[in-house]
Amino acid sequence: MVLVDNLVKEGWLKTPRIIKAFSKIKREDFLPEEIKGLAELDTALSIGYGQTISQPLVVAFMLELLQPKEGDNILDIGSGSGWTSCLLAEITGKKGKVYALEVVSKLKEFGENNVSKYNFIKEGRVEFLCADGSEGLKEKSPFDGILVSATAKKVYPALKEQLKIGGKMVLPVGSSIFEFKKKGEEEFEEKEYPGFVFVPLIEK
Repeated sequence: MVLVDNLVKEGWLKTPRIIKAFSKIKREDFLPEEIKGLAELDTALSIGYGQTISQPLVVAFMLELLQPKEGDNILDIGSGSGWTSCLLAEITGKKGKVYALEVVSKLKEFGENNVSKYNFIKEGRVEFLCADGSEGLKEKSPFDGILVSATAKKVYPALKEQLKIGGKMVLPVGSSIFEFKKKGEEEFEEKEYPGFVFVPLIEK
């Protein structure tokens, strides 16, 4: 696991639970057969349908911002290959729940099949839905954390509403990653981290 060691050494991975998840959940399990050999590269890779599996450095950075904890209720938007959903399920543990939203039905199936390798679907820790992520998932809210893995046109009000007070949302808008911490019903602490590239979030 040279990739994980490098991410730790370079300071992208810091939290023991997150490092452990990166070591256990193998990126190659979430790649199309023909590019499994590229899993250790720190770069985004195509998974078809105009979508990618994100660069490991970026996933590490976003998860470190989100700081998911054991037992958290998490919404994972733009789940794609299922890698982030699986990492989140490992981090939040047996009492946690991850709702993975993917608008492209074939990718939803691909992600679901990949996560099945880890028994998390059977155990009820991850649930996949084919849905427009910009609307969130009101019926399963409020969420302790919301992770968006594709660049949004704006910060969607529905997602802010569905966040628990004290919860966090990490999402890309344009070429920046934003971190929102919910302090009160209408009050948010916001931080911006510029200089990232993502595929656009597909809306219905």
